[in-house]
Amino acid sequence: MSSQKYSFRSFFSSVRLTIALLILIALMSVAGTFIPQQESAHEFMSRLTPQVADLLVWLQVFDIFHSYLFRVLMGLLSLNILVCSFNRIAVTRKLINAPAFPLPQGLLEKMEPDRIILADISQSDARLKLEAFLKKRFGKIRTEEKAGTAYFFGERHRFSYLGVYLVHLSILVIILGALVGSFFGFEGYLNLDEGQSAQTVELRGGKGSKPLGFAVRCDRFLVEFYENGAPKTYRSDLSFIQDGRIAKQGAILVNHPMSFEKIRFYQASYGLSSQSRALLSYTRNGVKEKNIAVSPGAVFELAQSKDTAMVLRVEEDMMGMGPAVKLSIASPRGNVQFWVFEKLEEIKKMNPQLLEQMPLFNPGIFEPYVFNLNGMEEKYRTGIQVVSDPGLPIVITGGFLLLAGLLIVFWLSNRRFWIILDQVKGKTRIRIAGKSNGKQWATEREIDLLLFNIRKEIK
Repeated sequence: MSSQKYSFRSFFSSVRLTIALLILIALMSVAGTFIPQQESAHEFMSRLTPQVADLLVWLQVFDIFHSYLFRVLMGLLSLNILVCSFNRIAVTRKLINAPAFPLPQGLLEKMEPDRIILADISQSDARLKLEAFLKKRFGKIRTEEKAGTAYFFGERHRFSYLGVYLVHLSILVIILGALVGSFFGFEGYLNLDEGQSAQTVELRGGKGSKPLGFAVRCDRFLVEFYENGAPKTYRSDLSFIQDGRIAKQGAILVNHPMSFEKIRFYQASYGLSSQSRALLSYTRNGVKEKNIAVSPGAVFELAQSKDTAMVLRVEEDMMGMGPAVKLSIASPRGNVQFWVFEKLEEIKKMNPQLLEQMPLFNPGIFEPYVFNLNGMEEKYRTGIQVVSDPGLPIVITGGFLLLAGLLIVFWLSNRRFWIILDQVKGKTRIRIAGKSNGKQWATEREIDLLLFNIRKEIK
């Protein structure tokens, strides 16, 4: 039983295990950065065979940071840190409770002559002044007297040995926060027209929908463009409705999210609203028949026939060639689908053979009708990213603990000082020695400061 216990502790306290886990976590993080994740992986998967795509989905390659393997690695790293910390407790306790006396071996032999004060003052007076000064300096001192020699001990940052435990604790807290967010958080999106509201969000990765417990309404959506057509800014004015009343209102912009009920709402994208309409017209045998404003799904009859046309799609910028509408016409001659571009003449100038190469781009393919797109009545919808991460406060707390732990580890060290008082050749002799578990230069500087102040005290 004891050998099994030893094997468990020795395995999980191994530095090799720590390095291996960190390498695996780093590799998975790099993979998660370069491999498309969640929705963005759909296009990548379309280039794979169904069998390979199914295998990669089963392995959760396209959702690495929520995968079981990633969570297991984080759990193993946590266990590794806990066992390592537990194994160091006895050594750390010994260092913290190290006795002040007797003096460490060889401490006095290494003492330099400039660390010695010889004064014309009685030993008793020197002791009184020295004890008062050291109490003021260190707060608490330990003393010992032996064979006419008085020993004083003071130290700084005794508990700096615990800094490494604070670092370990902070890493565990950060891992805990990440796991809480992974298990209980969610990320989704909303697409809202002006005046439209929603109480559920579509989860990323095709994981279904999730109720919010309140309604989000888009009161207004504003988008501005540069002269070249690129979006300049876009913002959404939102209302959060709870129990039938508006609980909060505000605006979200890119990089300026808004929070409600511990859920954050980010301005992520925009697109044409279902309320947008295309301004179509058509001629029959060269005679203009009708102007029509249509939206996706609209159906209308063609003049002087029983043929019907359906609007399948309305695109703001189809393949970089400008606004376009896709029509489907049902007639006794059969069904036909084609695109109608607003800037068809400009497109034909760039590629005179376009209509021969791409018959579906011919607006007159259904004779004797020729269709024209005269413009768009554009209305936009807002695309909102919705994120709930209950582990975020835990991660932030872990970040502050990590900062505090690193400051203790790299800036503080346990500095121990011994002051020895005795008499030599009718004079009172004071010797000062010190040692540290790090930053010896700081210990040397403090010894110099002690020498300067002690000389002042016993002058």
